[in-house]
Amino acid sequence: MSNFYTSIVHNFLIAFGVVIGASVFAGIGAIITDYPPLKLMLNISSSIKIWAMAIAIGGTFSSFAVIEKGLFEGELKSIIKQIIYILVALLGANTGYSFIKLIQRCGEIWGN
Repeated sequence: MSNFYTSIVHNFLIAFGVVIGASVFAGIGAIITDYPPLKLMLNISSSIKIWAMAIAIGGTFSSFAVIEKGLFEGELKSIIKQIIYILVALLGANTGYSFIKLIQRCGEIWGN
């Protein structure tokens, strides 16, 4: 059972890190190219959420293969695990997006 909880933490943090990392590096690129960094960071973080989720669960095909195996071989436990992994990765990606939105809001407050 320890492996299950470890995978949940890893999935959350990987999805979170992908969104934050991509947004921060896009912001650095925006500074270099004289583009508003917070605007670009918010756009990137919203568009990369689905990719962050796919990266966190190890690619979509492996997840679908486990779900298929669970459906056709009657392994309900593996289906539930995959659904939890997907939901946790989605939560991590949305938390990263919310963090970038928080940075933008703080920038608006401090800018005025």
